[in-house]
This record gives sequence, structure tokens and C-alpha cells, in this order.
Amino acid sequence: MPSLLALDSSTDTMALALVTPGQTRVFEAAGGAQASARMLPEVKALLAGAGLDMAELDAVAFGQGPGAFTGLRTACAVAQGLAFGLDKPVLAVDSLMLVAEDARAQGAGDDVWVAMDARIGEIYAAHYRWAEGAWTAVEAPALYRPEVLAAHWGVPAAAAGSALAEYADALGRLPRAWPQARSRAAALGALALAAWQRGETRDAAEALPVYVRDKVALTTAEREQRS
Repeated sequence: MPSLLALDSSTDTMALALVTPGQTRVFEAAGGAQASARMLPEVKALLAGAGLDMAELDAVAFGQGPGAFTGLRTACAVAQGLAFGLDKPVLAVDSLMLVAEDARAQGAGDDVWVAMDARIGEIYAAHYRWAEGAWTAVEAPALYRPEVLAAHWGVPAAAAGSALAEYADALGRLPRAWPQARSRAAALGALALAAWQRGETRDAAEALPVYVRDKVALTTAEREQRS
């Protein structure tokens, strides 16, 4: 078993996981603007609680997105800085896949559409399938208007994510839905370990976020057009 530190701040929740032989320690707190100030102190607290020196880590994992621009940059920068300083590799984790893994832990099954609120009337969504002990992306993360996603996915076998509550009217009634996460941090640790076991380490210089969206705000004219 490796010792892995995993960081994600792609949503309003900052999720940290420390995977060590025989145990995974997790921490969750408000993310957003607070993540940049709190992440390193909480990382140090996790390590101290496990009696682990940072130099003993085998790799640093990070939620690569899609998600909030500032949060993605925070997790990426911290993971990259730590990995460079320790001369360790990084592991990139799909931030929407975290939601699928968390939903599976809640009983969602092995076929899950993830829909996360992307703000300004849009949704980050992807379709995942669990088989032979691993998730694969049936449809990669993309950006959708709520009504477009509703028409595209029909009635999904299972759906999870914050957009289910935020855009309930547009997405329609879903017979099997998990709008709330149980533990993003636990899911993050599980996916980081799975990535390590598949040999998906990369050089710290390759720690790059996946944005999907190219802009973070609408112009006044665009907002009026959508209203």
C-alpha cells in the first residue's frame, strides 16, 4: 500500500484524503475562497494525525476538474508545489468521477450520470460506468444547458450531483437520484488509490486542471438574452 495525499477544491467543499496502509483519513470543510488559506494547514494536520512525515508520501493526487476555476487552480498549484518539493509524482483525478464514486457508495449502482451546478445557468455533466473494479467515462465531462442535458440523457439509470436540486424543474423527475454527497473526501481517496494501482502517475510539471468552460461569467447582453 502506498501513502497518498489527495486534494480537491473544485466545488464549494474542500476535500482532503490521506491514504496510508490500512487506513484512509479524510477532512472536509468549506471551500471556495477559503480553500487557498486552509488547504496546507489542514494537510499538515492530517499528516500529523497519522504520524506521517510529508517526505514519506509516494504521490500527491488532485482533483483536476471540471469545476470552479479558482478551486481547480488551488488544488493543482498545491499538489504541484508539494510534488516538486518532495520529488514525487502526481495523480490527476476526474472531479466529476468523485461524485459517481460517492453515489456508488450510497447505493447508486454501476451506471451513473453526474450533473454538477456550473453556475450561470449551466451544468457540468458526464456519464460513468463501473466495471471490473474501475470507472470508465461513457461520455466525458462537458458543459450543458439544463434543458439540453435533460433531452440528452433521457431517464438515466442513476444520477448524482448538486445540479439535480438546483435545476430540478428543467431536469425533470428522476427515479434514482443522489443530489447530496456523503463524503467527497472518501471518494477522492478511493479514486487516488485506484489511479496509483493502475500506474497513472505523472510528472509534477504535468499537473494541469481541466476547465471545460472557457469563460466564468456572462456579459450583460448574454444575461438579458437568457432571461
